[in-house]
Amino acid sequence: MCTASPSTTPNAGLREQTRSLPRISETAPDFKAVTTHGELQFSEWQGNSWTILFSHPADFTPVCSTELTELAKRSKEFETKNCKLIGVSIDSIHSHLAWVDNLAKILDAPRLPYPLIADSDRKVAELYGMIHPNESATVTVRALFYIDPKHTIRAIIYYPLNVGRNVDEILRVLEALQTADTNGVACPVNWKKGDKVIVPPPKSYKEVEARAALQNVERLDFYLIKKSL
Repeated sequence: MCTASPSTTPNAGLREQTRSLPRISETAPDFKAVTTHGELQFSEWQGNSWTILFSHPADFTPVCSTELTELAKRSKEFETKNCKLIGVSIDSIHSHLAWVDNLAKILDAPRLPYPLIADSDRKVAELYGMIHPNESATVTVRALFYIDPKHTIRAIIYYPLNVGRNVDEILRVLEALQTADTNGVACPVNWKKGDKVIVPPPKSYKEVEARAALQNVERLDFYLIKKSL
């Protein structure tokens, strides 16, 4: 749960709450919420899947409409990577349901296969620090939280209200996290599936010596070695 420092300034506690956010490698805050797929307990709904929890500023807005429909069109790509999608904004469930129906009509898109959280009381937005008062005090920014099957936050990305997200990049980060976990490696700049990965750097002289015996690698220096998977 997020906490706010005591203050005598009006609404200061709320401002501190909305600015706080979970950190990478912390357990994702759990919550119960009403969604377009019914009421759910977040941790139970996630189960042992990867999950991307993302916020959008508001229903019936143009940039959000393009984002959510593109995610719907490409939802199978996330499913094949054992990843669930779930969106959130501070709109009502009635607004969500009407918007989902509208998107299917005007953008020739599949009905959103993932749930949208109706966060009209701002509980989820405040738990995850999705409201940035200097950007907007009334809507959530475009946030993404990557949560692994152990319910640990692995990556966080924020976008402003006026810039739509790139679904290719959202998928790339997911693939990089999964590749790093599965193979005990790191992913270099601009990495995408099929590219070489980085062998973890040595932490002792013994490991430096062991790396000299590695075969079939691209050796740039003793601390920077790439390999194919």
